[in-house]
Amino acid sequence: MASPDKQQKRAQRAKAKAQQNRSGRKKGGVNALHPLLANPLVNEPFDDVEIDLNTFDFKDIEENGFDPAHFDDLFQAMRVGEGISLLAMCLIFLQYPVLELVVAEESEDAAIDFMMGLLIVYRGMFHGEDEEAAVGWVGSDTFQRAYNEASMLLQRKYNRSASPTRD
Repeated sequence: MASPDKQQKRAQRAKAKAQQNRSGRKKGGVNALHPLLANPLVNEPFDDVEIDLNTFDFKDIEENGFDPAHFDDLFQAMRVGEGISLLAMCLIFLQYPVLELVVAEESEDAAIDFMMGLLIVYRGMFHGEDEEAAVGWVGSDTFQRAYNEASMLLQRKYNRSASPTRD
């Protein structure tokens, strides 16, 4: 388990990165990427949610699993997004600050395992699927297309916000 100092530094870096991604963005420019990004339920849906990244302990999750109740804000937002479209759900999922922290700080395999765990629990909670069915859904062409499109949209959105603005 990482020392409290290291955990705090990680959380501060992730928080600063998330804030940097949010600051300086032109809200109007995002809409040109995709109409879904005009929807505040889909674009930056966790801005108003208090998430204390200082208390997040990934090693504990790796060793003991996670309590789905700790991710209720994510699952509820994903459910709303899925009601709009699968792409909206994927956009919401990929913007979750805890997920951003795990992807930034952990190995690729560990991050993928964490993401799969979240998606499997989500499918179990809201669709009554067992692990095998949920894994099949994640591996489906439909999900993969939506996930990849969401990933590319967010990458373009963040790249736009990082580049100097032209007036």
